[in-house]
Amino acid sequence: MDTLQRDVFGHMPDGQVIERVTLAADGIRVAIITFGAAIQSLQVPDRAGRMEEVVLGHDSLQPYLAKRSFFGATVGRYANRIAGSRFALDGQTHRLDGNEGGATLHGGYHGFDQRVWQIGECNAGPHPSVTFHLQDSAGSGGFPGTLQVALTYTLGPGPQIKLSYCATTDAPTVLNLTHHGFFALGGDVRDQMLAVRATRYLPTDTSQIPLAPEPVAGTPFDLTQAARIGGRLEQDHPQLRAQGGFDHYYPLDDGAEPAARLWDPASGRVMEVLTDQPGIQVYTANTMNGFIARNGAPLHPWDAICLEAQDYPDAPNRPDFPSPRLDPGETYSRSIKFRFAVIP
Repeated sequence: MDTLQRDVFGHMPDGQVIERVTLAADGIRVAIITFGAAIQSLQVPDRAGRMEEVVLGHDSLQPYLAKRSFFGATVGRYANRIAGSRFALDGQTHRLDGNEGGATLHGGYHGFDQRVWQIGECNAGPHPSVTFHLQDSAGSGGFPGTLQVALTYTLGPGPQIKLSYCATTDAPTVLNLTHHGFFALGGDVRDQMLAVRATRYLPTDTSQIPLAPEPVAGTPFDLTQAARIGGRLEQDHPQLRAQGGFDHYYPLDDGAEPAARLWDPASGRVMEVLTDQPGIQVYTANTMNGFIARNGAPLHPWDAICLEAQDYPDAPNRPDFPSPRLDPGETYSRSIKFRFAVIP
């Protein structure tokens, strides 16, 4: 196929067209839709060269609209949770959408995953790319400042996808963007091997709000060496019991890439995460009951895993965490790469 194709994926209830851009290069193929600037399809070869889907998604628009899933979506204005659905900035308290009990999750009711993005520059060629744009008005979800956001997906060089985020604001605000892909590399996720370059993690309270960092040493959260995911999920630990699995933030240690590495022994597929974000939220899809797969089959907890590179959760309320503040005249710039390989 061509390295870049563009087609109509569906229509919103008001008739607005949802487009899809498909990029293909270096043996992988990715399709992104304008609804949520989401990866709708990602096909990667296994050790036998078979191309298969490695992310959860849907083949039509209606399931995305019927139940909010975050499948492959761009998450903002603030990824993860903000406690109390409020934060103070320059002496003013901003009250947000409280869409998860007493907290704001992934930007509130109408986060970036629920928005229709606009397609900007498209580049075909050996390393095809497409840029998506979104304007988020001041007051949206309760957040201050009007944002101009751009997200560029680029394939290559080599079998990798790079996500480049850029944003500016006209008033002081907070910002935390990430990619919420649900990865299923081929075999049972519980049999896959995961390593994360982090010697600390953030335990959470009963509302899943982060507490102070704690060492991973001596806990099921120690992924400094590759570990079988199912072996960790089966351990009896209060944090795992409370969340039904992993749903925790790992502040990354300084050092060589990758930040995380996921290996599926059944298919031979390997995925590495490389990023300039300060940490990764590891989520083992603990609340999948009620969701459906691409083929219409029901999904279950632990059927996929999310590795969401992002800033610290609840940082707007935590002066002990790195600041997520963005001021006029500054440019928010982050990147995430998903690099693929095969082990024979």
